Amino acid sequence: MGHKQKQNAYRPAPLLDLFPPITPYSSGYLPVETPHEIYWEQSGNPDGEPVVMLHGGPGGGTSPVNRQFFDPDHYRIIMFDQRGAGKSTPPVCLINNTTDHLVADIEALREHLGIDTWHVFGGSWGSTLSLSYAAKHADKIKSMVLRGIFLMEEDEIDWLLYGLKTIYPEAWEQFVSIIPKDEQDDLLKAYHDRLTADDEKIKMEAAMSWSLYESACSSLIPNYEIITTDEQRAHALAIAKIEVHYFYNQLIKKEDSLLNYVDRYRSLPTIIVQGRYDMICPIQTAHKLHSQWPEADYIVVPDGGHSAMDPPIRSRLIEATETMKSIR
Repeated sequence: MGHKQKQNAYRPAPLLDLFPPITPYSSGYLPVETPHEIYWEQSGNPDGEPVVMLHGGPGGGTSPVNRQFFDPDHYRIIMFDQRGAGKSTPPVCLINNTTDHLVADIEALREHLGIDTWHVFGGSWGSTLSLSYAAKHADKIKSMVLRGIFLMEEDEIDWLLYGLKTIYPEAWEQFVSIIPKDEQDDLLKAYHDRLTADDEKIKMEAAMSWSLYESACSSLIPNYEIITTDEQRAHALAIAKIEVHYFYNQLIKKEDSLLNYVDRYRSLPTIIVQGRYDMICPIQTAHKLHSQWPEADYIVVPDGGHSAMDPPIRSRLIEATETMKSIR
């Protein structure tokens, strides 16, 4: 039969793992515009390179695991909960809660902590906020690491509310099951009305439905979570109510697109990490951004979804923060 043909199997690079868990060395609350006080914390090296982590959502809040994307010996890791989210007070508050307010809060925190310039790390809504901040304060940024690009434009919201049913029909059917047929043509308004209702039962039902739908679609392998504890209910309400508030009231029009401001931050060293199979923030948005900003490093993760915790995405994000060590 002859000799066997040698086969060259594709061997992906070993995945990088998270840095060990750490605890903050300082934390506090920064009063911003009434009635808000934002929770902030610092961990890692107090004399290290400052990096600020902008969480997703809007309304998602930070989590201890977020600290583990950064080498604690090198970075001074700064995290904060955006208005109404996480430990910030008052919880789930929509008053004076806009993108411009959050950008102002980032600057207020930088000044409060006595930082001249810092690195910025943000994914999903955190990428929207990173680009919004860079459009106004590029001179305060050393570098950016962005994941799952989201510009908060109408076509992206339409995809989230309707397009996803082509990929996750089971999750979508559950998502719309609480909305009467005659309201399903405008799911955003239907959810907004319920999440701002006075009836706590209606509000929580909508929050849980929204949160479970998004969770099911966020990972490459569908993650059908359940919500049973008071803490999980509070998180579901925060992320659903604040997200819908932003999507309903703060949608960015095409004429105001963040793509229009690329020249303001074009020179910033930036790494964009995008999962090929990101269903929450589809790759076409990252592709549009990179087309206008070819100077940024653009990494498409072939086996990655939306979640920063998907192992291939997580690994490339850590690789990016390691790369940014060379920038001081």
